[in-house]
Amino acid sequence: MPATASWPRPAIASPAPGKDFSCASFGFSCVPIVANTATITIPASATGSGRWFTKRAQRPQAPSSGCPRSIKRWEALCLALWWRRRWPFALGLASLPILVISSSAGPAGLIILFTVAAYRRWQLALLVAALQLTLLPVARAVHPGGDSLTAYYLGGTLGTAAIVAWGMFLRARRQSRRERVRHAEAEQQLRLEQVRYAERTRIAREMHDVLAHRISLLSLHAGALEFRPDAPPEEVARAAAVIRASAHQALEDLRAVIGVLRDGADGEAPQPPQPTLAALPGLLEESRAAGMRLHADVRVADVAAVPDSVGRHALRIVQEALTNARKHAASAPVDLRVEGAPGEGLAIEVCNPAPVLAAGESEIPGSGTGLAGLAERAALSGGHLEHGLDEDGEFRLRAWLPWPE
Repeated sequence: MPATASWPRPAIASPAPGKDFSCASFGFSCVPIVANTATITIPASATGSGRWFTKRAQRPQAPSSGCPRSIKRWEALCLALWWRRRWPFALGLASLPILVISSSAGPAGLIILFTVAAYRRWQLALLVAALQLTLLPVARAVHPGGDSLTAYYLGGTLGTAAIVAWGMFLRARRQSRRERVRHAEAEQQLRLEQVRYAERTRIAREMHDVLAHRISLLSLHAGALEFRPDAPPEEVARAAAVIRASAHQALEDLRAVIGVLRDGADGEAPQPPQPTLAALPGLLEESRAAGMRLHADVRVADVAAVPDSVGRHALRIVQEALTNARKHAASAPVDLRVEGAPGEGLAIEVCNPAPVLAAGESEIPGSGTGLAGLAERAALSGGHLEHGLDEDGEFRLRAWLPWPE
């Protein structure tokens, strides 16, 4: 057939009144679908696979009032391509008869095969490809002529394999991206949970450190009033004043912590001043006023030179250690030693006899989280903390915090 020959195309006439759809206009409506997938069909057609159901008949078709049958089948397959991503496998099976009968349906068949490989399991893609290759001899018999048998079968096989491989590659890459996204989301969720856990731990530690000391003072003074109903009025008034001051201070500390938590939700909030090691004398005096027999040995050359973070952790450790001593051994003497220098670190040691409760004396209940919080504080500052009973049966707490030069 000469290169310039082609089947006569019917003239496109204006639609009749009341009729706005024609075979030719429907055929042109399929052009965007084919254009969107041109990257699929062009490479395959270049190797002969675009014509693996053979060329159209060598004889020109006679003009008719309607579209040729092959074009009608092609238009039907183009219409089905709109649903190729929803039902690719079913469409691949349903298109097999059209691929055999119509000589123009080859590109659409490759598009369907690519969609099956790109959006369904590889077993289904291989099944559709195998069925299409199995129908090659049938299509050759229906439309004889054209390429040689070797080029026909080789081009069809290679083109089909290339389309399947391309679709499977894109499917694997899409799944890999989804896995990476899911993995990144899981890591982000894990980081958020870790941040929340660390924040909850910090809040619990601050609440414990702030309130446990004050509440233990309240309990001790209230217990003294309970066991000494005949105490002189001056002593009762002094204990009541201490209780009132401790309750007021506990309320202020609690309000400060709640304010930090509430303001922190809106961004950076001004932090209230935190106590440092300079507040140690006041803490010791407060403990002695509560009736504790405390012997303190502080050997820090310049308390003001201690870094604020180190001094804050050191003060909280001493405060919690004295609170534990009041809880579990209220009547026992307590020895405190604090010493350090720049470059050597800051050493803290608190020692008191193991608690032995007298008749009628009750121990202040504890949650057991205070010492764990102290260990966390020491670790956060780069130091360490240990506690327990020594050989003499005394409870001893030792902590070391770094003090850079």
